[in-house]
Amino acid sequence: MSTDLLADALAGPWSLAAMSLLVLGDAFFVVIPGEIAVTALGAVATTTGTPALWAVVLCAAGAAALGDACCYLIGRVVGTERWGWMRGRRIQQALAWAHDRLDHGTATVLFTARFVPFARLAVNLVAGASRIHPPRYLALVTLAALGWAGYQAAVGAMVAAVLPGGPLVAVPVSVALAVALGLGLDRLTRGRDR
Repeated sequence: MSTDLLADALAGPWSLAAMSLLVLGDAFFVVIPGEIAVTALGAVATTTGTPALWAVVLCAAGAAALGDACCYLIGRVVGTERWGWMRGRRIQQALAWAHDRLDHGTATVLFTARFVPFARLAVNLVAGASRIHPPRYLALVTLAALGWAGYQAAVGAMVAAVLPGGPLVAVPVSVALAVALGLGLDRLTRGRDR
C-alpha cells in the first residue's frame, strides 16, 4: 500500500466516525482497540493535517463519555448482578474494587479508571448501581474522557512530529508506544493493588 493511499484511507471522511465507533464499543468490549484508533488518528492528523487534531480529540472524548454514560445507565437500571457474566469471579473482583474506590474518591477513580479497560467498565457500572448523582457523574466522566482523548491523540501526534516518513511510519510506531504505555500502566496499577 502506498503512503498516499494509506494517508487517504486514514484521513478520509469516515475516519472520525470509525474511530468514534471503536471508542464507543471499547466501553463495553475491552478487546476493541479504541485507544489505538485515537492514537493512530492523532498521528495521521499531524502528518497529513486531516482530520484536524482538535476534531480527533473532541470526537474521541464524546464517544468515550457516551460509552461510559451507557455503562452507568446499565448499572443504574440493571444493577451489577442480573446477568451471568456479571457474576463471574473476575468481574465480581473488579466490581468490589470499583465500589471500594468510589467510596473513597469518585473524581479520582473516574479519572484513573478511564485509562484501565476492566476498571473503567466496573467503575461505570458500580457508579450507576450506587446511584452517584447523574449531573456530577456526567461532568466528571466528560472531563476524564477529554483528558484521556487528549492524551491518546497527543501520543500519536508527538510520534508523528518527531519521526520522518509520514503516516506509514508514525501510525505503527505511535500504536506500539500506546500499547507499551498501556501495558506499563496495567503493571503499575496491578502492583499497587497487591
